[in-house]
Amino acid sequence: MDDHMNDYLKEQILSRMRFDNPWWVDGKIQDDYKEMQPRLYLDSFYRLLGESDIRRSVILMGPRRVGKTVMLFHAIQRLFNDGINPQKVVYLSIDTPIYNNVGLEELFSYAREILQDNSAEGYYVFFDEIQYLKDWEVHLKSLTDSYRQSRFIASGSAAAALKVKSIESGAGRFSDFMLPPLTFEEYIHLLKYDNLIRSKIITWKGHDFAAFDSIDIDVLNQHFIDYINYGGYPEITLSQAIRKNPGQFIRSDIVDKVLLRDLPSLYGIQDIQELNRLFVHIAYRSGAQFSYESLSKESNIRKETLKKYLTYLQSAFLIKIVHKIDVCAKKMQRVSAFKIYLTNPALRCALFSPLKEGDEALGGMVETAIFAQWFQRDSELFYANWKIGKKEGEVDMVKLDDIKLKPQWLVEIKWSDRYYNKPGDLSSLDAFMENNQMSEAIITSKSVSGIVDFKGRGLLFMPSALYCYLVGHRTINKV
Repeated sequence: MDDHMNDYLKEQILSRMRFDNPWWVDGKIQDDYKEMQPRLYLDSFYRLLGESDIRRSVILMGPRRVGKTVMLFHAIQRLFNDGINPQKVVYLSIDTPIYNNVGLEELFSYAREILQDNSAEGYYVFFDEIQYLKDWEVHLKSLTDSYRQSRFIASGSAAAALKVKSIESGAGRFSDFMLPPLTFEEYIHLLKYDNLIRSKIITWKGHDFAAFDSIDIDVLNQHFIDYINYGGYPEITLSQAIRKNPGQFIRSDIVDKVLLRDLPSLYGIQDIQELNRLFVHIAYRSGAQFSYESLSKESNIRKETLKKYLTYLQSAFLIKIVHKIDVCAKKMQRVSAFKIYLTNPALRCALFSPLKEGDEALGGMVETAIFAQWFQRDSELFYANWKIGKKEGEVDMVKLDDIKLKPQWLVEIKWSDRYYNKPGDLSSLDAFMENNQMSEAIITSKSVSGIVDFKGRGLLFMPSALYCYLVGHRTINKV
């Protein structure tokens, strides 16, 4: 390439950088970003940026369209609010075509050239959509090592690649931050319905703990159903236009790009339609129990291929597999059955149709929504399922003590109030508690709350919507 062409390309790159960093001139982020409500995860993400004594780059990961770019801009605004010189903050979107195949160090150098700064100290450099640069993790590791007085922050949607490569190459150099779909608390907050919720102290297991109540549980339940249908993505939450056709938005912008582009390119998947068929099958039955044999038969996909596909779908944050224990809380020696949940219930609505009160599938999606809040905690959960003679039983959610491998707590998820007055109908829960000498459990309901004494055990009933809100709140606040 001749020098003239090199000079022309460089000028185009510098021009794009000036466009993307208007604060170098006026000290402000763009108005449209400033007006958007921040995710509630912003506080903990911003704290990670401030840990300057730890020489690590930060990688913001997460599924498509959950607001990663917006959160980067909100973090940039906070830097300005905290007195950081706007000319020490650089934002670069690596999927911009003009940056194609330009190394991160070269881009950083060009930015300093525009700013006429020979020093490379005290910068905050944001690389958005970093997965578009080949071998990005090598570039980022080199920057982290070479420029120890500056902070580098990267984001990316091809989460599978980011996770794998950050683990492989960034030992001690990268701190991962996972931005999940919206929690139910964030959904309520974004739509400014916080006045529906009020704090409440519950005495449970001999201790007082902070929980929540609603001034109108019927109205909150309607918002909860809306959350199940539309709530995982900020854009759908805030746009009535997109809500009229969420399928188009999610299918084209999220599902298709992950299933048809990201995963095939990362893992060399040949039969894209096969992968798509499997995902649609799982999405329709989120929360159901599967086995490799049954899933292979139903989807007409070979077992070995199926196992790979499930791994890929998990790594892209589309699904989560939950493993089984028996009535005595013992893990299975061989993986004979497992449950699969969508990580975001809105994915089902997009592929099929919105659910409404009375739909048979709603109970399963209430369960999916509650599990989705827990998946954000890096907490391994199990479900209990057993068959002894002619007796079968199941408990929806069990947390095991990591050391003793005994149940710490359990939750039975219901979208019904009848068990509050008929706790004896919870025969599976009763059997599991008996076998594991447990004296307390949480049962979610549709609208009733309170503690019921049954056989000397304390059963705490809480509406599903409020339990979902509580788990999301405690997750964000690291409680």
